[in-house]
Formats: sequence, C-alpha cells, structure tokens
Amino acid sequence: MSARFATDQSCLHFARCGSVAQTQRPAGLLGGLWYGSSQGGLDGWAHLDAGILSGTQCGDGWYSSDSVAEGQSGCVHWRQSGPWLFGRLQLDEAEHVSVGLTALSQAAYGQVFACLDQHPEWHLIRVWNYLPRINASDTAGGLERYRQFNAGRQEAFAQYGRDRLAGSPAACAIGTATGPLRVYFLAGRSPALPLENPRQVPAYHYPIEFGPRSPTFSRACLADLGKNQCMLLISGTASIVGHSSLHPGDVRSQTLETVRNLQAIVDTAHLHSSARFGLADLTCTVYVRDPRDADAVVATLNEALGASSTAMQELVVLEADICRAELLVEIEAHACAPGQLHPAATHAARVSSP
Repeated sequence: MSARFATDQSCLHFARCGSVAQTQRPAGLLGGLWYGSSQGGLDGWAHLDAGILSGTQCGDGWYSSDSVAEGQSGCVHWRQSGPWLFGRLQLDEAEHVSVGLTALSQAAYGQVFACLDQHPEWHLIRVWNYLPRINASDTAGGLERYRQFNAGRQEAFAQYGRDRLAGSPAACAIGTATGPLRVYFLAGRSPALPLENPRQVPAYHYPIEFGPRSPTFSRACLADLGKNQCMLLISGTASIVGHSSLHPGDVRSQTLETVRNLQAIVDTAHLHSSARFGLADLTCTVYVRDPRDADAVVATLNEALGASSTAMQELVVLEADICRAELLVEIEAHACAPGQLHPAATHAARVSSP
C-alpha cells in the first residue's frame, strides 16, 4: 500500500501509509493513527492496538507542507503546523481507580480543551475515542461504560463553553479489550462545517433511553484544507436509522445499512460544497465486533463499492467493540477532493463555533 495524497499543493495532505519505513520521522507529519504493531513507538503517530482482520498494518497520516512544531500541554502531546494541530493523550483507569470513568472522561476532555484554549482560535474538528470494555457495566447502578463516557464528555464540553449539540466535532467511540482511555484529535484555526445524516436523529438529540447524557458528536464535517481542497471526515457510522439499531444479528444487512448511511452523508456534503466525493473513493476504517464476521463484511463491501475501488484497495478491517452491544460493524471514513465550502456553509460553521 502506498501513500496517496490529496494533492501536493494543498496546505494539509492525507495519506494512508502501509510501510513502517514511511512512518519513521516522515517530513511534514502533523500526526496520525497507526493500526497494528507499534514497532517500538512511532514518532508523531497515535497507536491503536487492535487486531487487523483484513488488510495489513498501516497508518492514516495528516501531513503539512509547512514546518512542524511539537510540545506538551498537561497530558496532551501535540504537533502543530500552520493552522493545524494534532493531539493525543491517554489516561490509565488503573491509576485513577477511585475516580470512575465519567470523571476520567471529563478530565481527558478537559485536558484537550485546556490545550486548545491556550490559543483561542483553535477549533476541534475530529476526535477519535478508544476505551476498554465499552459495553460493560461496572458501576453500582449498572450504567454501561459508553454511557458513563458520554456523561463525562458532555460535562467537559459544557465546562469549557464548547458546542455540545449542533456544532460538536465529528467523532467515533470504539471499544478495545484492554488499555487506557485514549483520545486523539485534529484541530484547526478555522471551524469545520458539522454535517448531519437526514436518515438519522442527531446523536446529541438521542432520547433518554440511550443514557443520561447524549453522545456529543456530529455525523460528519467538512473542512477547508486550503489551496482549493476540502476534506470530508465521517464519524463512526453504523446500522442506525432514526435512533434505532436495525438488523440485529445480521452482519451483512448491517453492513449494507451502514453503506446507505455513508451515501446519505456524502450526498449531504455535496449540498454544502463544490467538492465532489465518491462513495467508492472513501478511505474507510472498518471495525468488526466478531472476527468471524470479517469475511462477510468484506464481501458485502466488495459488492457495494466494487472490488477495484479505492475504498476496497485501501480497506483496513479491525477487531473492536461498537458503542451499542447489538451493533456488529462500524465504518468511519474520510476523503479529500478539489473544491470549496459554499459561502453560506462557511458562515454557518463560524456562527456555530464558540
């Protein structure tokens, strides 16, 4: 797998890299997520220790044509280049046993916002959350850990005056078997445009049955990369219509429903930008709960997207838990394309930002 850049002229580039050699101090690496063995630590990369079910170890990297500075703010390790910042932090629950996951999540996001508040112009664009045993219930009241996480996350958004409903960043929350709570994020000096899926209720408007605090994220966002380039960043997407999970126990149907949701988001993006994104051109990361389902998921995606499509050629499938116990597969994706946000969309993004 080779690096595929949006364009050599844009201010921020994206590439999915499949060679470990490419990850060793690459020129202009802002930051990225590495899937597979950490190889003793990779400079600038946030590591996700998840089993690879299809594809090879690889990394999703964001690169800049400008110089890159790095530093640390509290627990946040950050790298900055021009108007872009990539940050990563992890908090080990074993070191904070008396605190609980809700407070730990609030503290993690508090660290993120404290870092960004050092430069008031920074806007949170995309967040990746990984927490162990996401569907377990380990409190006296039996509250699922994902719901505990949501409560802490939303408290931090409110505490720091950030948009916790419309205007919240694109995000995913994925369950790992072990390890610390990890939060990785991409921020920019200009706000991205949050997008919602017309087939789904916004996550921040979920009814109380999904927890005391709703999830704080938008379904996707559009970001202006500069030099006439746009990026579409799609949050973790699953077989949900309205606010209900569909096709319990049927991984093929869940995969197809997820593809329909991805297409709906792509269609929505086209309403707000001159950039044209193709479903088959998305760079996808697929999370599958049961490793035995991986072949069925890949076969279904082959049929839906085409075996020779960019999406399938660069596909990586990882073993992980999904935020709802009945969901078997989740897909997050992003793509770059020439174009610009429409003026009204740019204004809407700025109005919704703090």
